[in-house]
Amino acid sequence: MDKALVLKAEIRQHIGSKDATRLRKQGQIPAVVYGHKKEPTSIVLNAKSFREGLLRGHRLIEVEIDKKNETLLIKEVQYDYLGTDIIHVDLMRVDVTEMVRVTVPIELKGTAKGAQEGGMVESHTGNLEVECRVTQIPDRITISVKEMVLGDAIHAKDIQLPEGVKLISSPELLVATCHIVAEVKTTEELEAELPAGPEVITAAKEEPEEGEAAAESKEPKESKEPKEKKEDKEKKK
Repeated sequence: MDKALVLKAEIRQHIGSKDATRLRKQGQIPAVVYGHKKEPTSIVLNAKSFREGLLRGHRLIEVEIDKKNETLLIKEVQYDYLGTDIIHVDLMRVDVTEMVRVTVPIELKGTAKGAQEGGMVESHTGNLEVECRVTQIPDRITISVKEMVLGDAIHAKDIQLPEGVKLISSPELLVATCHIVAEVKTTEELEAELPAGPEVITAAKEEPEEGEAAAESKEPKESKEPKEKKEDKEKKK
């Protein structure tokens, strides 16, 4: 890890979303400093300087606040809904000798041998949680995938970490796999592969002959009059 980024900061005089919006329009970033059993302090950083340091991989910064230098660890960076502009930063006070837990990004590098057999390397996680001294925080963890063949998998326990860096993520955490690229099929192809449904055969209804039909039409229809009424009429007769 490179030496700490040195920035100047100002104490933030006003708190609130409107003031934060005003600061961002002026090219500044609202931030909060906390830790080491001290009261949180709201400060303002230069957006351009902080962004450039972040892009160079700095995680540790030296900030001058009221003519006093503090060593701070970048714990969280909040972006706008587009994921482009920084809207707030959380900074934690640290001592250069203490151990901290941080999340470090993973970078997969190289072309896998399995790619020559029609395979591809798929990433399953973008970072690892590790523990180390604040001065030993790696910018990223680079993993070579050149030797991966079809069916290979890389877990967190397989990764060689820099000296002084301890794995905190689960050792069984799946990081990358090499597998055959699944063929994308059209809707027509998928429908053609569906099994045909069983053929349903129904018995044909027999049509009565002309004579039978005529006879049936001449048969007197049974009266739907209730049985009790019929009996009353017969008694009256």
